Amino acid sequence: MKPSVPKPSNGADPAGDPPGTVAPARKPRKRAPGRQPRGDAADLRAQLLDAALACFVAQGIAATSLRDIARRAGVTPALVHYYFGDKARLQHSVVEERLWPVMVQVHAGVHEAGDGVENLVAAFVGGLVRAVAAHPWLPTLWVREILCEGGALREVMIERVGPVLPRVLAERFTAAQQHGQLNPQLDPRLIVVSLVGLTMFPLASAPIWQQLFGAGELGADEVQRHALALLVRGLELKS
Repeated sequence: MKPSVPKPSNGADPAGDPPGTVAPARKPRKRAPGRQPRGDAADLRAQLLDAALACFVAQGIAATSLRDIARRAGVTPALVHYYFGDKARLQHSVVEERLWPVMVQVHAGVHEAGDGVENLVAAFVGGLVRAVAAHPWLPTLWVREILCEGGALREVMIERVGPVLPRVLAERFTAAQQHGQLNPQLDPRLIVVSLVGLTMFPLASAPIWQQLFGAGELGADEVQRHALALLVRGLELKS
């Protein structure tokens, strides 16, 4: 017969804690801020940026709420808050990750253009048309948020895009003019304005002209061809 094990005099169980003993409290696990979203984080973030950009183009930045963006993306507003915090940060991310890379691509083409006014003009017009073909939202966003008074991206254009593209173009045109390659009566700064006017405006208003003239073929290719012909050859007036 197996002998019994005597209990301690204080009444404690040899296999457990003494009666009345309080077990040490476990440290709670740290929780990440907010509820962790399901799915791939990079894909969800990109989806939200695309939804924000679509809302900005359709109804304007000022009129767009985080709830609008969440509805368009098919998620809850809490998820938008999780990734971006507030609308200002979301707008900044759209500029940095959607608008700015497009401007950098156009600038790169201008920077790599060969010598001569014709090469410079062709690089800008071609680069901008290709950018619009790849990103159809660009002309509408440009007109709504940069050109129009009170546009939310006007300061971004002046402070960041301006020194990168328009001023560089004006400097190149000025140098060409000084070397006798450009009509001395032209203002190099207004040449840049003319370049934008012959590309971005027609691209932004293409649906209007297509309907007005009953010509659905008046698209990006036609805008590029017309702009280059007018800028490079169309104004060569013979005396």
